[in-house]
Amino acid sequence: MIEIMPISGTVDAVVTVPGSKSYTNRALITAALADGTSTITNALFSDDTKYMASSLNVLGIPVGELQDVNRFIVHGKGGAIPARQANLFVGNAGTAMRFLTAMLALGNGVYEIDGVARMRQRPIQDLLDGLKQLGADAVSKNSDGCPPVIIQGKGLRGGLAVVKGDLSSQYFSALLMTAPYAGMDVIIEVKGELVSKRYVDMTVALMRQFGVNVENNAYKIFSIKSGQRYKAMCYEVEGDASAASYFFAAAAITGGKVRVVGIGSDSLQGDIHFVDVLKSMGCSVTWGGNWIEVRGDTLHGVDVDMGDMPDVVQTLAAVAVFAQGKTRVRNVKNMRIKETDRIAAVVNELRRMGISAIEYEDGFEIEPSPPCPAEIETYDDHRMAMSFALIGLRSHGIRIKNPECVSKTFPDYFQRLEALRGGKINPVRV
Repeated sequence: MIEIMPISGTVDAVVTVPGSKSYTNRALITAALADGTSTITNALFSDDTKYMASSLNVLGIPVGELQDVNRFIVHGKGGAIPARQANLFVGNAGTAMRFLTAMLALGNGVYEIDGVARMRQRPIQDLLDGLKQLGADAVSKNSDGCPPVIIQGKGLRGGLAVVKGDLSSQYFSALLMTAPYAGMDVIIEVKGELVSKRYVDMTVALMRQFGVNVENNAYKIFSIKSGQRYKAMCYEVEGDASAASYFFAAAAITGGKVRVVGIGSDSLQGDIHFVDVLKSMGCSVTWGGNWIEVRGDTLHGVDVDMGDMPDVVQTLAAVAVFAQGKTRVRNVKNMRIKETDRIAAVVNELRRMGISAIEYEDGFEIEPSPPCPAEIETYDDHRMAMSFALIGLRSHGIRIKNPECVSKTFPDYFQRLEALRGGKINPVRV
């Protein structure tokens, strides 16, 4: 457990955040399917990306790690999976579980993927149903629609898959990245409304950079021509927008100023628009090509649809504690199937600090008040730890249990937060 010490003043800092987890894991998959050697620079080295890299190594696709320079070297096999049998463990890495499940349909063998206890509660049946429609044999081992998953690899036929869009965009990203290697064209039809569209935009853009085109018809139908192949390349990962959100929030909470470099106005990451929410709450935001700056001011509550950026909802909750007036978050029902039930977790921990919060099926409402000292449960969820730590920048007695859980995506988060906290007098680079 660690205690966050409040800042006596305001934050004034320039921050460089780690590479994007979402882009790193997508690049690892596409590079593995490419023919030849790809270099992924500014990559994120965290539990989630290491699970992906180690799984590819087990499958016979060599991935070299140069952690001191944040670089992966991937020796792609042109769509082939050398291993004929493998048992993979991916912890609680949802992207690794879903992306690998689809990719393994291309193999020629029997593969099993499992994770921690929480992973065994996270649904994957919609992805399995989509793969089945494309000719794959992938099933939930315990017949409960959750991992572990068993894949009888025999190649992917292709054709039409109709997949529900309301739970996770990762199902679509998984199918899209594998689709070029199917025996025939792939058409993916979205049943209902697609959540987190920006993550699919990221997938399609990355595929294009690696040489594969996807036709997107209003997020209702995605079409991928068979026979396209990824080309090995040097790919630079941009900064992680979700990670950046904590530092933008720090500026908002303290009434200070933070500039994040390494991500800017051209980013497709949906979470980058967290700064638009901060602007609507009273902050000022300045955009550059490779940086974004937030200046805090008097905050007021908002009523906001966060459906396209659910990973920064917990960060918003921390900011809302210090706003004037209520904040209502909507359209984030899929947060309930993340590393924990994040809607329930946010409400529980706010109440632990004496803050009034109402839980709804699709979000929550916060009525701000001065937080009381509390030991914050993190539920082994990195975003609970990182977001609720921000409250300690303004309030005494905020202690974070199991802070090590941040290793999932941001291993040195608390060291960087402490460096940021030291920026109360002079600008610092962290």
